[in-house]
Amino acid sequence: MRLILVLGDQLTDTIAALREGDPAKDVVVMAEVADEAAYVPHHPKKIAFCFAAMRHFAEELRADGWTVDYAKLTDGLKSVPEALVAASERHGTTEIIATRPGEWRLIGALEGLPLSVMLLEDDRFVASHAEFDAWAEGRKELRMEYFYREMRRKNGFLMDGDKPEGGKWNFDHNNRKSAPASVDFSGPMKFHPDDATEEVLELVQDRFGDNFGELRPFWFAVTRADARRALAHFISGGLEKFGDFQDAMMAEERFLWHSVLSMYLNAGLLDPIEICEAAETAYRDGAAPINAVEGFIRQIIGWREYMRGIYFREGPDYVQRNSLDHRRKLPAFFWTGETGMRCVAKAVEQTRDEAYAHHIQRLMVTGNFALLAGIDPFEVHEWYLAVYADAYEWVEAPNVIGMSQFADGGIVGSKPYVSSGNYIDRMSDYCSDCEYSVKTKVGDGACPFNLLYWEFLNRHRTRFEKNPRMAQMYRTWDRMDEGKRARILEEAGTFLETL
Repeated sequence: MRLILVLGDQLTDTIAALREGDPAKDVVVMAEVADEAAYVPHHPKKIAFCFAAMRHFAEELRADGWTVDYAKLTDGLKSVPEALVAASERHGTTEIIATRPGEWRLIGALEGLPLSVMLLEDDRFVASHAEFDAWAEGRKELRMEYFYREMRRKNGFLMDGDKPEGGKWNFDHNNRKSAPASVDFSGPMKFHPDDATEEVLELVQDRFGDNFGELRPFWFAVTRADARRALAHFISGGLEKFGDFQDAMMAEERFLWHSVLSMYLNAGLLDPIEICEAAETAYRDGAAPINAVEGFIRQIIGWREYMRGIYFREGPDYVQRNSLDHRRKLPAFFWTGETGMRCVAKAVEQTRDEAYAHHIQRLMVTGNFALLAGIDPFEVHEWYLAVYADAYEWVEAPNVIGMSQFADGGIVGSKPYVSSGNYIDRMSDYCSDCEYSVKTKVGDGACPFNLLYWEFLNRHRTRFEKNPRMAQMYRTWDRMDEGKRARILEEAGTFLETL
């Protein structure tokens, strides 16, 4: 007999460890443990989602003939290694089969066990580690766009023979419409908690009720069947306009036409191939345009897979990188939302209520502010890891350390993702009712994004002035009146002191 470890983000009945096991003689071990619930102050919704999905998955395994040794949080186990050692003593075996975890922290913990652990590769992804490394080897720049094209060729999505459907690999120029007047999609499919989920909600409220985030209403799917219903709901109602407005932001519309499927995908309730197949079928059937479908598929087999490749290629120290030497502490308003910057306040408020914000809110509002203000990237990383239901380090860290904060020195991005308030104004309705004026560059009421944008460029001039994608902005800065430049830097400094 062997023990088959299944982690909370491995809720897939075809995962490698389960394929290797034998239901007739092996025992599945699943455990809600204190360390995994608290290594960062996770949003209560995320904890509840993980525990509820784990409990439902355990019951499905039992129905399929598996013996499942399941420990609840109330059993008092501290860590995954402790749970495995306890289970090995109960069942009289030292043999463990596990699918390699998605975080270096857990990989190290399993490799350090005083047991015989067989670690199998997690093959639920489109690209293996070896495949990504082979693609990356010898390249001066690891740009996602070229990796994405390889994944399209490999899987045949949106291909016309050996050429991309529609004659282009990327239709992003069609996907930048600003905030619309209204949204005609009902948003993600919402589910009512059953008795098992209600039990989890009561536990989470009792143990983690003081964490940042609202636990209720809790509407997430916690089974594969319901996650597939959520996928079908998005494909039929949201995909058509997803592309046009994927970068738009609205103060009173939290979801627009976004899928909100990433938490299910990252936990294993959905598979990347089935999601892409559903989207492509919608295109082939004439139900969704190519710009929407291509943009959606790119997020899954492009960005998601690329981020995983970067995380494992760069190693355990990746989250500690700080190429711009940013040291400022994370402002309290990232937890309270109490700031006059309406865009930031609304993004934090939505995050608090939903454990969700879409990619542009994360990149160009909270992430943009953190980068402009020189916030310590590790603190930014831990905030994102804590507050979002879809956040697991393998996908969150490269998005934050690399793409959002440029802390990896340019491995992920060829330039920092920084902008003044103009971008936010163009893509959202946030600025119309803000305490600050996005049109005001200096003086009373000047938008902090405007001040901090120029202060950031000035502070890092030696690093970026020769970057061809940023040279124009330095020429604009140099053409400004010297007195105006001095005033901008003074007012930016005063603002930063208030943080």
